[in-house]
Amino acid sequence: MINSVPQSIQLLFIGTTLLTLILFARTMRISQIKTELSRLITACMLLWLCIIGYVAYSGFLLNTELPPNFILAVLPPIIAIVIAFNTKKGKEFIDQLSLLHLTILSVVRIPVEIGLHSLFLANVLPEEMTYSGLNFDIIAGITAPLVAYFGIYKKMMGRKSLLAWNIICLGLLLTIITVSILSAPLPFQQMGIGIEQFAMMYYPFNWLPAFIVPVVLFTHFVAIRRLLKKE
Repeated sequence: MINSVPQSIQLLFIGTTLLTLILFARTMRISQIKTELSRLITACMLLWLCIIGYVAYSGFLLNTELPPNFILAVLPPIIAIVIAFNTKKGKEFIDQLSLLHLTILSVVRIPVEIGLHSLFLANVLPEEMTYSGLNFDIIAGITAPLVAYFGIYKKMMGRKSLLAWNIICLGLLLTIITVSILSAPLPFQQMGIGIEQFAMMYYPFNWLPAFIVPVVLFTHFVAIRRLLKKE
């Protein structure tokens, strides 16, 4: 942990992580995913949070030499997403998920952005990673419940409009991912130079790149795949 960061901000990230897990588990339940599979996926997510949380708490992720240990915090979720989109059972799982509830899940981006701005004020993140800098991902979080209710539930948005929203929000997320990579204390760092402690390498903030971001990425990939299939 970073002692200079108020406990309230740490609790905000812990709470947002748990909210992400709960919303995804709820999505599986509402989508009528088999109970055994849903419980297995939820258990794997919980196990991953425990493992990567402990790894970050131990300071293992602080190595900045290439290849950085931090890659261990993001590689497993990426591999899981690739497997899901490239296997028969994975595709069957993807095609069962509710687009309505996958869209609702993006509301977690609101507390994430509030937390990131608070970390900037605590001088453990560069301003570029916040909504006062180059991060406009909060727009996705604010519009998500509107798109879910009016666009999907009330069917006031067509397929192309929903596809456009998902692509735009995916672009916003990929932008902040790029900014984050360029802000990390690595040999190719371009932003945040001078910040002694980069929050994303510490518990519980490492749960953002190791869990929340992959889950949100997954929701957009699923939505885009499903909306394209309707052509």
